[in-house]
Amino acid sequence: MTRVLVAGDHFVTPALVIDALHRLADLDIVTHTGPWPHTPFGRVNEVDEASDIEDALIDLLSGVDVVITQMAPLTERVLAAAPALKLIVVTRGGPVNVNLAAAEARGIEVRSTPGRNAVAAAEHTVALMLAALRMIPETHASVLAGQWRSDLYALDAVGSELGGTTAGLIGYGAIGRRVARILRAFDATVIVHDPYADPTTLDGAEAVTLDELLSRSQVLSLHARLTAETLGMIGAKELAQLPHGAVLVNSARGGLLDYRAVAEALTSGRLRAAAFDVFDVEPLPADSPLRAAPGTVLTPHLAGATVQTARRAAEQAADALATWLAGAATPPAHPAAAAAAAEPDGR
Repeated sequence: MTRVLVAGDHFVTPALVIDALHRLADLDIVTHTGPWPHTPFGRVNEVDEASDIEDALIDLLSGVDVVITQMAPLTERVLAAAPALKLIVVTRGGPVNVNLAAAEARGIEVRSTPGRNAVAAAEHTVALMLAALRMIPETHASVLAGQWRSDLYALDAVGSELGGTTAGLIGYGAIGRRVARILRAFDATVIVHDPYADPTTLDGAEAVTLDELLSRSQVLSLHARLTAETLGMIGAKELAQLPHGAVLVNSARGGLLDYRAVAEALTSGRLRAAAFDVFDVEPLPADSPLRAAPGTVLTPHLAGATVQTARRAAEQAADALATWLAGAATPPAHPAAAAAAAEPDGR
């Protein structure tokens, strides 16, 4: 009998995970429901983006072989209280809430569920593009305010189409590839910059240098991982390379972008519009210059938030556990380090 702690929350709920685990036999399942998203996640001791429930976890870990979780903090302190633990499955794109070095030192395998929200994030990205290009939030607000802005039909005021647009994608992982597929259905030309992309996966997109992508992109969308190399990769210099009146979208990681430079480019008219689901500081501060900048579409880090994402995460977690139980896959030489390389997908 394998003892499994399902440390869920109010998105990837214990009930969803238990439903996905029903096809597996000989499991003794213990559950805990953490407070996220009603209580924001944050740093818990040495791990990031976790719920502060260390004490509750420690009380439940006696004899536990497997932990399946989204937001539980698997810190050094927690792992030290779990001598029987052999497997951690994080229902996210990457195990940012796990102390990977401590897990590896204890021989604990760590797996995650990359791609769980690729569909949701890609669709939200394209929705942000359309909302920005067609000024949907602004015109919606004007109708609610009792206005009927027929003046927006003037040639110098109307929005733009995705069809015929050159859309540049920085990063071409699971989400970027799906965004490209959707954009091609809109008859957009898709160009890509990703030094690590497999050329066989371009599927009609054109790989270009970063400078060429910036000079050609009427719509620029960010899909890169946040690394030391990509931190702050789009700033005032890069924004100045875009065609005048370009639209900028970021649903990947806030740290990729200098938001103050974006606000200045919007105010000057250099950028026509910008749409963001992620920010360098979250929640967005009250004094953020984006709040006063024209042409913005802002959502609170919800690109991956769909029913299907939660269900997919639970199913992928069950698959990971089934594979581990069956011994069908040879564990990597450094399992925790391998998990760290998984593509991050935010929440």
